[in-house]
Amino acid sequence: MADGAVKMAEAGCQYITVLGVDFMSENVRAILDQAGFEKVGVFRMSREEIGCSLADAAASPNYTHFLETASKASPSLHVIYINTSLETKAHGHELVPTITCTSSNVVHTILQAFAQVPNLSIWYGPDSYMGENIAELFHQMAGMTDEEIAEVHPEHNSTTIKSLLPRLHYYQEGNCIVHDMFGHEVVEKIKELYCDAFLTAHLEVPGEMFSLAMEAKRRGMGVVGSTQNILDFITRRVKDALDRDLEDHLQFVLGTESGMVTAIVAGVRRLLNSLESSSKRPRVTVEIIFPVSSDSITRTSMNACHVPSSFAAGDLSMPTLIPGVTSGEGCSIHGGCASCPYMKMNSLRALLQVCHHLPDKDNSLTAYQAKGFSSTTPLGRSVAEVGCEPILHMRHFQATGKLPDKLIQQILDHSEKDEMKL
Repeated sequence: MADGAVKMAEAGCQYITVLGVDFMSENVRAILDQAGFEKVGVFRMSREEIGCSLADAAASPNYTHFLETASKASPSLHVIYINTSLETKAHGHELVPTITCTSSNVVHTILQAFAQVPNLSIWYGPDSYMGENIAELFHQMAGMTDEEIAEVHPEHNSTTIKSLLPRLHYYQEGNCIVHDMFGHEVVEKIKELYCDAFLTAHLEVPGEMFSLAMEAKRRGMGVVGSTQNILDFITRRVKDALDRDLEDHLQFVLGTESGMVTAIVAGVRRLLNSLESSSKRPRVTVEIIFPVSSDSITRTSMNACHVPSSFAAGDLSMPTLIPGVTSGEGCSIHGGCASCPYMKMNSLRALLQVCHHLPDKDNSLTAYQAKGFSSTTPLGRSVAEVGCEPILHMRHFQATGKLPDKLIQQILDHSEKDEMKL
């Protein structure tokens, strides 16, 4: 998002609106300032605070205490979920060498870090569900064969996985309010009604849902991972069924945000349409079950959703719906935080209101301006400069598959400082 804002500024854009939570607009403001575009206006969509339960958890005194504990263990690496404020990243990085992660790369980031630094301790936060699920995933990997483990990461085997287990720590007081919906009651309903369905689970959902999907994964009937992993799994299964050219009815339980339903339906629809264009009617139907509480989604009619006849979609109480842009849910056609009450504060009405008042000669948009970082870290450095570094470390990892030398040196230097204190 911030990179996109820089490109807009380079193209001559004078005002940028951010449809997201506050830490996103703050990040955009900071990156623009660093790139020399201090005069470009950045505006958020509400006079009120647009929070985020995960970002708030990482900004708490308890999280600082978690990192202070980490700073006393050497060598240590702080792996922080990308959905946190730049200020949190900066303060964390000064306490413990830090790299950001996404749900798509967190597992490989941690495994690569353990491979590159002997006796490393990992401190992950702030999402407690994701931390618990990563620990569970590694416990299950410890029981796999070396060949199976090598398929996940070539530098690991059962011995190395077992050795890293006691050195993986995660924060236990931070949850995403959206993923919190996938709890015990939902799991029991899935077991009762959808025991033969394909099961999917995001790394952020509660452990019961995650464990259920992990068990299904071992049977070849499930997937755990990022939203993209889930989307790829479902489209691949549908394509396999179409290639067999047999009558089949596929059921997928979707353990992630409601907005994902839109992207999944669009992907499957493309597959079916490609078959119909070859004058061959598909013999496969797809049912997507979105198992969350009824108050977390928008109920609509089938006509309003424009759902093709080859689909059935609904939650366990069986309303007809396709969350996403077409039914007033979802922050993009690719899904996302569609059930988050904070993200829903980004309305078209709010956007039009902000745009109507630009260029804001009467200062009526002061409350909508993104927060800037004029403050410094405890060590006197720029919050924007220090907070961006963990993101740059992640980008290096994404490009090369390895942690950057600079981060490795920061880990070793931090370890030497701790030894000198002793």
